[in-house]
Amino acid sequence: MFKLITIIVAIIAVILGFVINHYLQRVPDVPKLDYQRWWSDSVRPSVEDESIRPFKIEFNDTMVLDLKNRLKNRRPFRRPLDGMQSEYGINTIYLEKILDYWLKKYDFKGRAERLNSFPHYKTRIQGLDIHYIRAAPKKQRAKTVKVLPILLLHGWPSSSKEFDSIIPALTTPRSDYDFVFEVVAADLPGFGYSEGTNKPGLNPVQIGIIMRNLMKRLGFDKFYIQAGDWGAQAGSHMSTLFPEEILGFHTNMPVSSRTISSVKLLLGSLFPSWLDPKHSERIYPLKNFMKYIIRESGYFHLQATKPDTIGAALTDTPVGMAAYIMEKMGICSNRDQVNTEHSGLANLNIDDVLDTITIMWANEQITTSVRIYAEGFNWPELGIVHNIPTMVPTAALNFRYEVVYQPDWVLRDKFPNLVRSTTLDFGGHFASMHTPKELVDDIFASVKEFIKFHEKK
Repeated sequence: MFKLITIIVAIIAVILGFVINHYLQRVPDVPKLDYQRWWSDSVRPSVEDESIRPFKIEFNDTMVLDLKNRLKNRRPFRRPLDGMQSEYGINTIYLEKILDYWLKKYDFKGRAERLNSFPHYKTRIQGLDIHYIRAAPKKQRAKTVKVLPILLLHGWPSSSKEFDSIIPALTTPRSDYDFVFEVVAADLPGFGYSEGTNKPGLNPVQIGIIMRNLMKRLGFDKFYIQAGDWGAQAGSHMSTLFPEEILGFHTNMPVSSRTISSVKLLLGSLFPSWLDPKHSERIYPLKNFMKYIIRESGYFHLQATKPDTIGAALTDTPVGMAAYIMEKMGICSNRDQVNTEHSGLANLNIDDVLDTITIMWANEQITTSVRIYAEGFNWPELGIVHNIPTMVPTAALNFRYEVVYQPDWVLRDKFPNLVRSTTLDFGGHFASMHTPKELVDDIFASVKEFIKFHEKK
């Protein structure tokens, strides 16, 4: 009798496992989406403005004077607790040093000129003014060297400025490759110099649609994508929705948000070293990962639930905005340095950091930028698109201190054609500012694999 019961239980377990696996593996239909949805407050005109306008970045004297007055008149900070560095948040002694540098030594005019070394443009896409850099190869190249279009997408709290260190390398031919890139680096809507919206629903799926329409406006029917952070979500959705247009997706924040991936990560904790022998410590044991998430995700929860509150709190204070943004940029560059006064921020060039904050301040974009966290979780279309695998060839680049790590056997749930995966023992979330050489090297190597993938088809 016991043997019979055991057999019955085993059969039920197998059937149940099959049913659960079938449920988790099911692929939903692509949701019905309006690919020309209008995001402007104004009435949609009968003939839309499709002009492309040159644009110049300027940190004007009025803005700079006002900013400096606010920095000068800041209140004194409480010093850190005895024996603490950045464990309670940004170290205020270190913060004073950065604010003094911003006030007295940061070269507003020089940094704007540096940004203007690239061609900048604006054009209206679905009612919103979208700003982007478009940079073609400058050096003379052989006729055998192909020029490939690539779209670069950033995340929070960045803008296209984040890529100014890698654009020259991407647009310079290399002796060991027969291609080079024409770069389009766009500001996401509500970031940098791109217009935001007052209409709810501008989530990463919709942002992906806007970015795809931008590339079509520029004459690119097929192109590559490189992206991190929220840009990686938008890029992933573009690859899912427009697989015939995306030639390859390279990301330094590779994530599968499919339901089955969450289940597999949980079950993987039973055999972590067997399933990922080289890098299991980056995700397992899950209790350590959860401690890190709890410690560092307070900003995420606030921005995902009450973005306008934190937006209102920071919109009138460059000091508060700088402290808030820099603390997260530091932690995301090296979360193991919370016991230092800089909490990881010293891994980045301080002028690059202050460029990011100055652009945010000058354009009053803190509220529109943090809203992406709320929009990124509140719409049914997101869950549907997340659960649809993309057949676009994909390359994953995992830096040591990226916010989250997933092994390849999980990433393939979303990206079955994962043609290249690289895991490094250094670097962090802001790869194009932190480790530009390694990022560019991997982009070139990955696009070579993308080309091979298409040649085999």
